[in-house]
Amino acid sequence: MRQNQAETRRQQNVAKRSMTKEAKQLAGLIAGLRESLEEIHKERAGTKLSGAEMGILDERRNNLLLTIAALNDRLSAVQGLINLGRPHIIRVH
Repeated sequence: MRQNQAETRRQQNVAKRSMTKEAKQLAGLIAGLRESLEEIHKERAGTKLSGAEMGILDERRNNLLLTIAALNDRLSAVQGLINLGRPHIIRVH
């Protein structure tokens, strides 16, 4: 029984470390994407662009916003599981 509890605790510690690492990676990725978004805003405001160029920048901006939203959701889920004390390795297929 004690060995089983020790193994469960070890697995939870491994999972918590893994999820904490994932949360840090997600936060860094989100920060980088926000910087890219800021660059798009600067480029769009700072230069004279054709309609096609404006459309391309708008499309990139929309894609970045969607990606950031999805990553924020993932980060929130990971942090929630860590805070609840229920860490587990999240597998993505």
